[in-house]
Amino acid sequence: MIRKPAVAGQFYPGNPDKLRDMIDDMIDPAVDKKKAFGIISPHAGFIYSGEVAGAVFSSVYLPKKFIIFGPNHRGSGPLFSLYEEGAWETPLGNVPIDSELVKVLKTNSDLLETDEVSHIYEHSLEVQIPFIQYFIKDFSIVPIAISPYATFDQLKELGLAVGKSIKNEDVLLIASTDMSHYISQEEAKEKDYFAIEKILNLDPEGLFDVVKQKNISMCGFQPTTVVLLASSLLGASKGELIKYQTSGDVSGDYHEVVGYAGIRII
Repeated sequence: MIRKPAVAGQFYPGNPDKLRDMIDDMIDPAVDKKKAFGIISPHAGFIYSGEVAGAVFSSVYLPKKFIIFGPNHRGSGPLFSLYEEGAWETPLGNVPIDSELVKVLKTNSDLLETDEVSHIYEHSLEVQIPFIQYFIKDFSIVPIAISPYATFDQLKELGLAVGKSIKNEDVLLIASTDMSHYISQEEAKEKDYFAIEKILNLDPEGLFDVVKQKNISMCGFQPTTVVLLASSLLGASKGELIKYQTSGDVSGDYHEVVGYAGIRII
């Protein structure tokens, strides 16, 4: 079973050479790489958020296994939709699903439900993969789409199960999220840094609460909550903000922007 790319040619180039060239302009070969438990990476069109994604992927050592958590923007399907087998295709090639890791995750959490339909058109996980492919070959993934209806208690249960599942594995957790949507640059920065502060302090419940209280339109705060919970269980001590910018920094339109943050959890 091959999951075909949904946004190649839209969010990023469909031509492999053009895609590599684009990513090459967005990575930072001189940045200090660190071993990380997880990263927070945006998922807009590469022209807008690619520099932030490139910066955070450049800042960490990449293993051979990844669990990618993203928001289910359409909200249909299970709370936690797991793509269980086969491979995901991008213009840079096919990436296999780690079926053995899937089995361990399902053993440790009955919240995960196999559901390929939720992934067919969802872009938030797909756009992370070309950045990994740019740096390394022969790796595997487990894609998990999270419903906007997931509660903190459910996220906590899943996060702890994920941490338990990979405690003896070299796996990088990826939370795919954009920050504030379609507000002014000034307001976006103010709101986004409320959330960023919670992430840097490894405060998953604080993140969940502040997003609700401050009405922050951070679409992937639930995937980020899971990554913070799992990373903390594994021994993470802090988050580090690698890069923050908004769509306005690219387009020049600061009246309605989307915020992007690249953070590594170490």
